[in-house]
Amino acid sequence: MSKPIEDYAFIGNMRSGALVSRDGSIDWLCLPRFDSHACFAALLGAPQHGHWHIRPQGKVRRTSRRYAPGTAILETTFETDSGTVTLVDCMPMCEGRQDVDVARLVRGESGHVPLRMELVIRFDYGQVIPWVQRRGYGLSAVAGPDALQLVTPVDLHIEDHETTASFGVAAGEEVPFTLAWRPSHRPERDVKSCGARIASTAERWRRWLGRCEYGRQPGHRWREAVERSLITLKALTFEPTGGIVAAPTTSLPECLGSVRNWDYRYCWIRDSTLALYALLHSGYRDEARAWREWLLRAVAGDPDQMQIMYGLHGERRLTEFELPWLPGYEGSRPVRVGNAAFGQRQLDISGELIDTLHAGRKYELERNEHAWSLQASILHGLESAWRLPDEGIWEVRGGARHFTHSRLMCWVAFDRAVKAVETFGLQGPVARWRALREEIRQDILQHGWCEAKRSFVQSYGSTALDASLLLMPQVGFLAASDPRFVGTVQAIERELLVEGLVLRYRTDETPDGLPPGEGVFLACSFWLADAYVMMGREADAQALFERLLALRNDVGLLAEEYDPRARRHLGNFPQAFSHIALVNTANNLARLHGPAQQRADMA
Repeated sequence: MSKPIEDYAFIGNMRSGALVSRDGSIDWLCLPRFDSHACFAALLGAPQHGHWHIRPQGKVRRTSRRYAPGTAILETTFETDSGTVTLVDCMPMCEGRQDVDVARLVRGESGHVPLRMELVIRFDYGQVIPWVQRRGYGLSAVAGPDALQLVTPVDLHIEDHETTASFGVAAGEEVPFTLAWRPSHRPERDVKSCGARIASTAERWRRWLGRCEYGRQPGHRWREAVERSLITLKALTFEPTGGIVAAPTTSLPECLGSVRNWDYRYCWIRDSTLALYALLHSGYRDEARAWREWLLRAVAGDPDQMQIMYGLHGERRLTEFELPWLPGYEGSRPVRVGNAAFGQRQLDISGELIDTLHAGRKYELERNEHAWSLQASILHGLESAWRLPDEGIWEVRGGARHFTHSRLMCWVAFDRAVKAVETFGLQGPVARWRALREEIRQDILQHGWCEAKRSFVQSYGSTALDASLLLMPQVGFLAASDPRFVGTVQAIERELLVEGLVLRYRTDETPDGLPPGEGVFLACSFWLADAYVMMGREADAQALFERLLALRNDVGLLAEEYDPRARRHLGNFPQAFSHIALVNTANNLARLHGPAQQRADMA
């Protein structure tokens, strides 16, 4: 049986990332970037598909772990009958190189502890067995385009495509291990001191966190949760381009044993505005600017070809295929690479993109000379496209429909275009945009409303609810006090809550092309807390927020979804969308005029 998703911690360095289990095993690692072929894929199957264990050989009485304060460096402490050791896991910061390393340092705390290392390298998601050779520094592993060096002073034993080592650590001693990736056509490189690189990386993380503007006074409520989420978002940013990856994993299921398994190692337009607000309200203007510039580069070109997601460099062909040799997380198959949703029509992304750029102007990010002409082209195409059915924000695979949220974001697109002319003096056919804005508004009010439920509904002609409608007041379409929005919240409370947490929609009511069943969606649960804030229900908002914080694992991380009955995290992990929502809700609760209200005020 697979380890629970919440048993993992995430280490990363803005180039790639790895998942480390509570017992000291790296079971997921894609080098040199998030969406590369994995060289450790035990997370999605058996250990023979690649892992790296370092753990005590005897009985472990107690295991505790934490991130080194202010960093993405993991420290796992094992207490045994003979002594105590700490395993430090770090992906050192790169210095303009393509090379990416994983550094592991075993530090003796007390007594003497015997340990065992076990390394199984499998490139291409556990399929390719590399050619392994001994070296004076440790070992070299090569297969196709990839090469790894394991650098350590420990004696290694290589047999049956597996490398092991037995060693001991006494109090005050340190034993280093560095796994260094390089393109196989390049010569082996000199790998620097493991301990020094960890110390340097820790200093860089703490210097970066020092820019955080949330709760600068000591002891500020929720400071720790917000800082951990911001560090996670920074680690999920692909530094060379500024793109924020949705998650570092693929095919962690939204329902155990199901086929709802997707590749999330890409960047979604859907996340853009909320991500920008999380960064700006936390004091990270450079990161917000880099995210905006990534968006502009990714969507550049013919507006009719704009996609819902892109690769880390803005790649557009994200062809989905299956890996039949991997049994999947707890038997959840198929394991997928790529995401076929990149070819879907989702009309909401035009509104998201234009709203993001509008927020950038409002917050006085440096002007991009080409941004407005791109938006004008997108708006021109949207003038007719907004009437079309689409697959919606949740990327359903059951056929296109007229989703209310998609129409809502089309309204946002034209509303922000009008504001760009009225507020910032940009040029455009503002009279036509005003007319289209009003036409779309009336279309939503007439067709997206269900009188029988006294609520807006997921799609025209449907009676199903959808949590994306919680964003209506945030985008400025209706006031949070409007009886129609109040009725929608009440309907969501009646029909989409499971133990107080929010489903995206009921999979047994919505024909999404897949078997029913999934967990509550954590970002949507944060959105309900935001709605409560805007409705003046601060006590309800705070109670829900505290409940959501309690769902984080022991090192402060959230997946995409949660099963409140089994008490299990579900979906890809850690999930940027969940941590973005956490940061924004904390700011909404901590400020009289938080990001939700500021976004609404821009409408």
